[in-house]
Amino acid sequence: MGSHLNTQLGRQNEAKAVQFLLDQGFEVLDRNYYAKKLGELDIVAQHEGVLHFVEVKSAKADFDPIYNFTPSKLRKVINTAHFYLKTHQLDLPFSIDLLVIRQEEIEFIENVTL
Repeated sequence: MGSHLNTQLGRQNEAKAVQFLLDQGFEVLDRNYYAKKLGELDIVAQHEGVLHFVEVKSAKADFDPIYNFTPSKLRKVINTAHFYLKTHQLDLPFSIDLLVIRQEEIEFIENVTL
């Protein structure tokens, strides 16, 4: 039961994240892009000629979801992003971003690799 609830919450929060990006003028290109053996990209969006690979993190009130974004998770996102660029034959500047949802607050951290 618990995991179903988390999946539902995750989907709701991802929808919130997509809406947030659209409101900021982003064009959403892909959601839940999965590359075998590499990992998954939550949202791929484009804004002013830059491709954004956005990782969405959310959690219940007593835990800051930013701690779910570990160095190994970041490596997976970077590798999957490179794979995405290659398979879509895109030659664009890109950014790995983190979108953290805490209840009703959304924090958007661009370029977490810097």
